[in-house]
Amino acid sequence: MRSVLLPTVQTSPVESAYTDRLRVFSGSANPDLALQVTRYLGIPLGSIIRKRFADGEIYVQIQESVRGCDVYLIQPTAHPVNDHLMELLIMIDACKRASARQITAVLPYYGYARADRKTSGRESITAKLTANLITKAGVNRVLAMDLHSQQIQAYFDIPVDHIYGSPVLIQYLLEKNIESPVVVSPDVGGVARARYLAKKLNDAPWAIVDKNRQGHNEAEVMSVVGDVYGKTAILVDDIIDTAGTIHAAGRALLANGAKAIYACATHAVFSGQAMQRLSGGVFEEVIITNTIPVPEAKQFGQLQTLSVANLLGEAIWRIHEDSSVSSMFR
Repeated sequence: MRSVLLPTVQTSPVESAYTDRLRVFSGSANPDLALQVTRYLGIPLGSIIRKRFADGEIYVQIQESVRGCDVYLIQPTAHPVNDHLMELLIMIDACKRASARQITAVLPYYGYARADRKTSGRESITAKLTANLITKAGVNRVLAMDLHSQQIQAYFDIPVDHIYGSPVLIQYLLEKNIESPVVVSPDVGGVARARYLAKKLNDAPWAIVDKNRQGHNEAEVMSVVGDVYGKTAILVDDIIDTAGTIHAAGRALLANGAKAIYACATHAVFSGQAMQRLSGGVFEEVIITNTIPVPEAKQFGQLQTLSVANLLGEAIWRIHEDSSVSSMFR
């Protein structure tokens, strides 16, 4: 698994007392990522007990003192989203009752993010409800990666540091020296993401696949806007769920003369028929990050997983020492 190249945090003896107040704990959603983060920071992963009672209720106990400490709880709220969200809330409550000085929820993936607005009557805006739950549980700050929409930051009444997985994707793609690349957004909503990636890939051209969505997790590709003939297309999105959108976009690009297709996304939800669609021959590679762990049963030959642990670790360190997080991406 590859990781973006960032300088490892070096702690001097003068800073040791300050560092002693830094605690990182992991929920059950992605402990491997949490372990990589703590290795970057040069501290041990906090000790915690997580278990279920016979009736399915979740139990959490912090196994070390966090009194007066800055605590970071790493928990992507991915499948099963309700269980992982509830576990996060219980972890927050445990740290709050243990007199932690400050609690930061580190959300590599924010579940319910796509329910960020009402599209018809009598619907819940679940992204806002989830933000309310996390805030009311007692966190002081949220660190999130590649939120599905920018307005989600405003759903929290506490500070939110929003970071991006794009540096690891950009580094990997630049090292591949792809011939005649064109960066493609699989829908109009991802144009800003595609333009940014294209600029970082030595000002590569970009294009859009225009689609007409028929329903939840269903998409019908209509046309390709931009020149992709004879080029290597790099499809970029924030989330791959059932892969219906990105698979249909890939087929449309091939039909319009693209010579090869790469698919890139930060979050690999991989539900439904995702594995069959992604491994069916349309894509040269499917490049994702490890914000969500992909079980062995859902892995396939074209899958390439990059690590965002250094990015998260650097952001945690900067928050801890009250320095700029946004400057990481300048």
